Amino acid sequence: MLPHRERHRYSRVGWLRASVLGANDGIVSTASLIIGVAASKSSISAIATAGLAGLVAGAMSMATGEFVSVSVQRDTEQAEIDKEKIELATVPERELEELTAIYVQRGLDENLAQQVATRLQEVDPIGTHLREELGITELNTARPVQAACASALSFSLGAAVPLLAILIFPGDFLIAATAIAALLVLTVTGAVASRLGGSSPTRGAIRVLIGGGLAMAITALIGNLIGSVV
Repeated sequence: MLPHRERHRYSRVGWLRASVLGANDGIVSTASLIIGVAASKSSISAIATAGLAGLVAGAMSMATGEFVSVSVQRDTEQAEIDKEKIELATVPERELEELTAIYVQRGLDENLAQQVATRLQEVDPIGTHLREELGITELNTARPVQAACASALSFSLGAAVPLLAILIFPGDFLIAATAIAALLVLTVTGAVASRLGGSSPTRGAIRVLIGGGLAMAITALIGNLIGSVV
């Protein structure tokens, strides 16, 4: 029999979500910050300083936020695992009844459901109950450090795009160049993320384009108003 080679996208969900969110956040927030400061008629050094500060602060914020939130998820999962271990050790008959009931609800007759539940509880008691009762599997187990690193790195890479635009177009075209570069990369990241996730690349690109465009337009307006007043 040939080995099972079917690949599923669900295994990518954790790191894909953190990476795409970080990259898009880096592009949009840093580009918006740069455009807002530039629209206020600030100097190139002030614009670059604001952009670099936005990159560092944003990367640290993303990493911290992901680490804390995913750690909470991991702690919750661990508490459920510990609970299942205690119940399997103290009331295995009740756990077997719960597992049998799950398979009955899924369409198996009671005798077959009990046979399946009994066998699986013998072979992999913890894994079976976590998977069937709680939906916890090895693929979706929370990994705080991985999520934090992915978010920080992807945010930094995304934020580097508008910062490079400052170096290449430091003059009168800075705002336009920053906006165009940010929107182009947002289009790519949105399309690629949707493609990897199995959905429409066009829809993914449009979503991030609308959000990113609005953010940059609003900050440009605010920067221009502040610059004209100050």
